[in-house]
Amino acid sequence: TSCAQNLVPNPGFEETDSCTFGLGLGALHDWFSASITPDHLQSCLPYGSGNGLPWNFWTYQQPFEGNSCVGIFTYDDDTGLELREWLMVPLLDSLVPGQTYYCSFRANAAFGGDTANQMTWLASDHLGMLFTTYDRQWIWGDPYPAPINQAHILYPQILSDTVGWTLVSGSFVADSAYAYLMIGNFYSNALVDTIHLTNLGQAMDVYGYTLIDAVCVSPNPEGCELSHDVGEMQGTMPNVYPNPATLVLVIRNAAGLDAVVVDMLGCKIWSG
Repeated sequence: TSCAQNLVPNPGFEETDSCTFGLGLGALHDWFSASITPDHLQSCLPYGSGNGLPWNFWTYQQPFEGNSCVGIFTYDDDTGLELREWLMVPLLDSLVPGQTYYCSFRANAAFGGDTANQMTWLASDHLGMLFTTYDRQWIWGDPYPAPINQAHILYPQILSDTVGWTLVSGSFVADSAYAYLMIGNFYSNALVDTIHLTNLGQAMDVYGYTLIDAVCVSPNPEGCELSHDVGEMQGTMPNVYPNPATLVLVIRNAAGLDAVVVDMLGCKIWSG
């Protein structure tokens, strides 16, 4: 069982000293910022709180598992500074050079949050995991980090699913005794593709924001959820496209099942 150990502490962002209202990571255990201010989103907060779940500034979404997740800005098309938010955590054990490690996390493209603060109009690609041998903790007053333009685990497609939680996974051979993990978009705007999730209307701030949950790093291929397992199930599980949709929504592999459509406040507006 030790070989299947998840080397990521607090992988679902559940362990915290308090239910903290406000932007930033609050009293979250183990995780910290490597760039700007990732947000700890918690369902213990009053409905509609800025960093509450399911409704918050950026989205309406339940966590993948448990009662919490984290949100990060993954693309900036507003300031011209190419701002990114990066999460960082010390691993429970350093990686062994030459050994293969299997990695995964769940991600969701944020959209449809508090309309008074609506900023999340974009989805982007190049979300990934990057391992380092040293602490890159960022605090206010530090310069914004420059794009690194590399990642050990990379999701090369545009992550645009605003409904489900996309599995980002892969494996790599450690070439150093990495002791820390970072999650984010580490690439410059010139290397990143985006799509608009909807017509921008009168929006002034144009960002991509992504939710993160269920982070895993293991030396055992059975220690983390990998994408080939999802692929084996896709033939029988219901799936919905396109996402986002405008006039037509197609639901496959759902014959005989019930469907319910709810609005941003969770009120049922259609069923069938």
